[in-house]
Amino acid sequence: MLHIFVDADACPVKQEVYRVAKRYDLKITLVAASWMRIPESSRLTLEVVGDALDAADDWIVEHIEADDIVITGDIPLAARSLEKGAYVLGHKGKPFTDANIGPALGTRDLLSELRVMGEITGGPPPFSKRDRSLFLEQLDQAINAIRRKPA
Repeated sequence: MLHIFVDADACPVKQEVYRVAKRYDLKITLVAASWMRIPESSRLTLEVVGDALDAADDWIVEHIEADDIVITGDIPLAARSLEKGAYVLGHKGKPFTDANIGPALGTRDLLSELRVMGEITGGPPPFSKRDRSLFLEQLDQAINAIRRKPA
């Protein structure tokens, strides 16, 4: 059965995931370095994995199955999840795919190098209402596409 895994540390769209999962009666597992408050629901589980480097990523990759959905802004986690056959959606609604993950990893590495050199000092643009709306639209489309797949 379709399951949603959320890389929950610093995820700005948890409330949106809760709403969509409730509508479709889907289970969600939030994976985080430390405890966080989540709504009481039999559909929601919080998995606290500690703050070791990549602990949340490793836990998610170990537990996802093909056609699960992973919500993350972490590009290396997105790549690992795609390898397992999961559908991966970024916080701003951009799906990660086999076609775009290579360039995304390359851009990430380049920007990281530029930050180390002091060439880039700012962060990403602020999260907007439009980002939230696009995320909701893409999550809904992903769930429906996975459900339409032949068994």
